[in-house]
Amino acid sequence: MSELLKYLAGEIRGMHGLYDRVLVDVTDEQANKVPDGGHQNLAFSLWHYVRTEDNVVQFVIQRKPTVWMRDGWDAKFGLDSKSQGTGFSDDEALNLRINGMADFRQYMADVFRATEAYVAALGDEECARRITVKPLGEMSILQCMSGMVMTHGYRHLGEIEFAKGLVAAKGGATI
Repeated sequence: MSELLKYLAGEIRGMHGLYDRVLVDVTDEQANKVPDGGHQNLAFSLWHYVRTEDNVVQFVIQRKPTVWMRDGWDAKFGLDSKSQGTGFSDDEALNLRINGMADFRQYMADVFRATEAYVAALGDEECARRITVKPLGEMSILQCMSGMVMTHGYRHLGEIEFAKGLVAAKGGATI
Protein backbone atom coordinates (compact mmCIF):
# COMPACT_ATOMS: atom_id res chain seq x y z
CA MET A 1 0.00 0.00 0.00
CA SER A 2 1.39 3.39 -0.96
CA GLU A 3 2.11 6.08 1.60
CA LEU A 4 -0.88 8.09 0.34
CA LEU A 5 -3.24 5.15 0.81
CA LYS A 6 -1.83 4.48 4.29
CA TYR A 7 -2.45 8.12 5.13
CA LEU A 8 -6.00 8.02 3.75
CA ALA A 9 -6.81 4.82 5.65
CA GLY A 10 -5.44 6.28 8.89
CA GLU A 11 -7.31 9.56 8.52
CA ILE A 12 -10.62 7.85 7.78
CA ARG A 13 -10.15 5.48 10.72
CA GLY A 14 -9.28 8.42 12.96
CA MET A 15 -12.30 10.42 11.81
CA HIS A 16 -14.55 7.44 12.48
CA GLY A 17 -13.13 7.25 15.99
CA LEU A 18 -14.01 10.90 16.56
CA TYR A 19 -17.60 10.20 15.49
CA ASP A 20 -17.71 7.33 17.99
CA ARG A 21 -16.40 9.54 20.79
CA VAL A 22 -18.66 12.53 20.20
CA LEU A 23 -21.78 10.35 19.96
CA VAL A 24 -21.13 7.83 22.76
CA ASP A 25 -23.37 9.61 25.27
CA VAL A 26 -25.85 11.37 22.96
CA THR A 27 -29.46 10.62 23.86
CA ASP A 28 -32.39 10.60 21.43
CA GLU A 29 -33.61 13.84 23.00
CA GLN A 30 -30.24 15.56 22.49
CA ALA A 31 -29.85 14.25 18.93
CA ASN A 32 -33.28 15.51 17.91
CA LYS A 33 -33.37 18.82 19.78
CA VAL A 34 -33.37 21.80 17.46
CA PRO A 35 -31.30 24.40 19.30
CA ASP A 36 -32.60 27.94 19.68
CA GLY A 37 -31.65 30.27 16.88
CA GLY A 38 -32.64 28.03 13.98
CA HIS A 39 -29.68 25.69 14.02
CA GLN A 40 -30.44 22.18 12.77
CA ASN A 41 -30.36 19.24 15.13
CA LEU A 42 -27.33 16.99 15.16
CA ALA A 43 -29.50 14.05 14.01
CA PHE A 44 -29.74 15.50 10.51
CA SER A 45 -26.00 16.12 10.10
CA LEU A 46 -25.22 12.66 11.48
CA TRP A 47 -27.79 10.82 9.36
CA HIS A 48 -26.84 12.78 6.22
CA TYR A 49 -23.12 12.12 6.57
CA VAL A 50 -23.30 8.42 7.44
CA ARG A 51 -25.87 7.81 4.69
CA THR A 52 -23.64 9.65 2.21
CA GLU A 53 -20.58 7.61 3.15
CA ASP A 54 -22.65 4.43 2.87
CA ASN A 55 -24.07 5.42 -0.54
CA VAL A 56 -20.76 6.56 -1.98
CA VAL A 57 -18.59 3.66 -0.81
CA GLN A 58 -21.05 0.81 -1.13
CA PHE A 59 -23.28 1.77 -4.06
CA VAL A 60 -21.54 4.40 -6.19
CA ILE A 61 -18.03 2.95 -5.99
CA GLN A 62 -18.60 -0.78 -5.48
CA ARG A 63 -22.10 -1.15 -7.00
CA LYS A 64 -23.23 -3.11 -3.93
CA PRO A 65 -26.36 -2.53 -1.85
CA THR A 66 -25.91 0.04 0.88
CA VAL A 67 -25.71 -1.13 4.47
CA TRP A 68 -28.85 1.01 5.01
CA MET A 69 -30.92 -1.00 2.55
CA ARG A 70 -29.21 -4.38 2.92
CA ASP A 71 -29.83 -4.50 6.67
CA GLY A 72 -33.25 -2.82 6.65
CA TRP A 73 -32.22 0.28 8.60
CA ASP A 74 -34.64 2.42 6.59
CA ALA A 75 -37.59 0.42 7.97
CA LYS A 76 -36.12 0.35 11.50
CA PHE A 77 -35.94 4.15 11.54
CA GLY A 78 -39.01 4.82 9.38
CA LEU A 79 -36.92 6.85 6.93
CA ASP A 80 -36.66 6.79 3.16
CA SER A 81 -34.65 3.91 1.71
CA LYS A 82 -32.73 5.99 -0.84
CA SER A 83 -32.61 9.55 0.48
CA GLN A 84 -29.54 10.89 2.24
CA GLY A 85 -30.62 14.47 2.71
CA THR A 86 -28.82 16.03 -0.25
CA GLY A 87 -31.16 18.68 -1.58
CA PHE A 88 -33.40 18.71 1.50
CA SER A 89 -35.15 21.98 2.25
CA ASP A 90 -34.37 23.70 5.55
CA ASP A 91 -37.70 22.45 6.92
CA GLU A 92 -37.00 18.85 5.89
CA ALA A 93 -33.59 18.98 7.57
CA LEU A 94 -34.98 20.62 10.73
CA ASN A 95 -37.71 17.98 10.99
CA LEU A 96 -35.60 14.85 10.51
CA ARG A 97 -35.53 12.71 13.65
CA ILE A 98 -33.55 9.64 14.68
CA ASN A 99 -35.38 7.59 17.27
CA GLY A 100 -32.97 5.05 18.67
CA MET A 101 -29.45 6.48 18.87
CA ALA A 102 -28.07 3.16 20.11
CA ASP A 103 -29.37 1.51 16.93
CA PHE A 104 -28.05 4.36 14.80
CA ARG A 105 -24.62 3.98 16.36
CA GLN A 106 -24.74 0.30 15.30
CA TYR A 107 -25.65 1.27 11.73
CA MET A 108 -22.84 3.84 11.77
CA ALA A 109 -20.35 1.23 13.05
CA ASP A 110 -21.39 -1.16 10.28
CA VAL A 111 -20.89 1.54 7.63
CA PHE A 112 -17.54 2.59 9.06
CA ARG A 113 -16.33 -1.02 9.21
CA ALA A 114 -17.34 -1.56 5.56
CA THR A 115 -15.59 1.65 4.46
CA GLU A 116 -12.42 0.82 6.36
CA ALA A 117 -12.31 -2.66 4.83
CA TYR A 118 -12.70 -1.18 1.35
CA VAL A 119 -9.96 1.41 1.93
CA ALA A 120 -7.60 -1.23 3.38
CA ALA A 121 -7.90 -3.19 0.13
CA LEU A 122 -7.41 -0.21 -2.21
CA GLY A 123 -4.64 -0.30 -4.75
CA ASP A 124 -3.29 2.34 -7.10
CA GLU A 125 -5.28 1.06 -10.08
CA GLU A 126 -8.58 1.16 -8.16
CA CYS A 127 -7.76 4.64 -6.81
CA ALA A 128 -7.35 5.94 -10.36
CA ARG A 129 -10.64 4.45 -11.60
CA ARG A 130 -13.11 7.16 -12.62
CA ILE A 131 -16.66 7.23 -11.30
CA THR A 132 -19.57 9.65 -11.47
CA VAL A 133 -20.85 11.07 -8.20
CA LYS A 134 -24.14 12.89 -8.67
CA PRO A 135 -24.52 15.84 -8.58
CA LEU A 136 -20.75 16.54 -8.54
CA GLY A 137 -19.68 14.76 -11.70
CA GLU A 138 -16.76 12.54 -12.64
CA MET A 139 -13.79 11.99 -10.33
CA SER A 140 -11.26 9.35 -9.39
CA ILE A 141 -11.97 7.05 -6.48
CA LEU A 142 -9.08 8.69 -4.63
CA GLN A 143 -10.70 12.11 -5.11
CA CYS A 144 -14.04 10.69 -4.01
CA MET A 145 -12.65 9.10 -0.86
CA SER A 146 -10.69 12.22 0.00
CA GLY A 147 -13.51 14.67 -0.71
CA MET A 148 -16.82 12.86 -0.24
CA VAL A 149 -15.72 10.71 2.70
CA MET A 150 -12.89 12.41 4.57
CA THR A 151 -13.37 16.16 3.96
CA HIS A 152 -17.16 15.93 3.96
CA GLY A 153 -17.06 13.77 7.08
CA TYR A 154 -14.87 16.18 9.02
CA ARG A 155 -17.14 19.07 8.00
CA HIS A 156 -20.22 17.36 9.41
CA LEU A 157 -18.33 16.19 12.49
CA GLY A 158 -17.75 19.87 13.31
CA GLU A 159 -21.46 20.60 12.91
CA ILE A 160 -22.31 17.67 15.18
CA GLU A 161 -19.84 18.82 17.84
CA PHE A 162 -21.27 22.35 17.68
CA ALA A 163 -24.88 21.14 17.85
CA LYS A 164 -24.06 18.81 20.74
CA GLY A 165 -22.50 21.71 22.61
CA LEU A 166 -25.79 23.60 22.29
CA VAL A 167 -27.90 20.75 23.75
CA ALA A 168 -25.55 18.89 26.13
CA ALA A 169 -22.97 19.67 28.79
CA LYS A 170 -20.05 19.08 26.41
CA GLY A 171 -19.80 18.89 22.66
CA GLY A 172 -16.35 18.04 21.38
CA ALA A 173 -15.01 14.58 20.60
CA THR A 174 -11.66 15.47 22.09
CA ILE A 175 -12.83 17.08 25.34
